[in-house]
Amino acid sequence: MTLRLSEEQTKALRRRAEKEGRSVQQVVDAAVEEYLARRDADEEVHRLGVAAVDRWQGVLDRLGD
Repeated sequence: MTLRLSEEQTKALRRRAEKEGRSVQQVVDAAVEEYLARRDADEEVHRLGVAAVDRWQGVLDRLGD
C-alpha cells in the first residue's frame, strides 16, 4: 500500500514520531487504529440510537402531545 502525504504532513508526522520516540510507521498504525475504532464506536452509537427511537417511539409521541 502506498500512502501519499503532503510535504507538510510528512514533516509533521516525522516530528510527532520523534517526539514520541516511535517510528513513523508506529505513529501511522496507531492513528489508523484510533480512527477505525472511533468510526466503529460512532456507528454503534448511531445504531443504538435508532433502535431506542424505534422501541420508544410511542412514548416519545405521547410526550410530544
